[in-house]
Amino acid sequence: MEFAGLRPDEVVDRVAARAPSSPFAYVVTPNADHLIRLSSKPELAPLYEAAALRLLDSRVVARLARLFGLAAPPVVTGSDLTAALLERVVIGSEDPVAVLGGSEETAAALRARYGLARLAHHNPPMGFDREPAALEAAIRFVEDHPARFCFLAVGSPRQEIVAEALVRRGKATGIGLCIGASLLFLTGAERRAPRAVQGAGLEWAWRLANDPRRLARRYLLDSPQIVRLIWREARHRHAA
Repeated sequence: MEFAGLRPDEVVDRVAARAPSSPFAYVVTPNADHLIRLSSKPELAPLYEAAALRLLDSRVVARLARLFGLAAPPVVTGSDLTAALLERVVIGSEDPVAVLGGSEETAAALRARYGLARLAHHNPPMGFDREPAALEAAIRFVEDHPARFCFLAVGSPRQEIVAEALVRRGKATGIGLCIGASLLFLTGAERRAPRAVQGAGLEWAWRLANDPRRLARRYLLDSPQIVRLIWREARHRHAA
């Protein structure tokens, strides 16, 4: 996967400069989990290829890449991007914002914290991407609620499936941000790792310690595969 070589501030400026009436485009923030899934399900690749920006959301992946002699793009996490857009970009109380995913409590907390009087929210049911009617409802929600920013917070690859369909259908406007659990951190529903832990590339360990039952398999069994994938990529590139 080719990533945008933009610093976090450059990403924020580029996203913020986009007119709300522009045809829908979206940003993806792949981490190690995404890359491992793509290695076993290459049919998901078009979901990332259709994105306007691909940003690396993993300090671990960046450090492993450099260890194996690969150039690593700047790390721009979905959580940092979401926070920067809501805290640095001027969003008026009457500016429409759309949120797909998350509980009503999360949406209410987001409205209260940032004064978003016109925040539209839809939380599709679990497994909605496998139910045509529920998937259509999720897509139609974004199309029916034009917004400068649409936060797609239903997890991967569901959020990317919705985003790619919106681009393909050509009816929606604004920009979609595939940002997973980022809104939970911003609203205080979940506590994010301290900055020092993030900077050390150990945010995964923090999350594992706080939710071992849900994340143990991802971080202890699945994620180590990223070492093999990056080593294979490095070997291929060095041989070319």
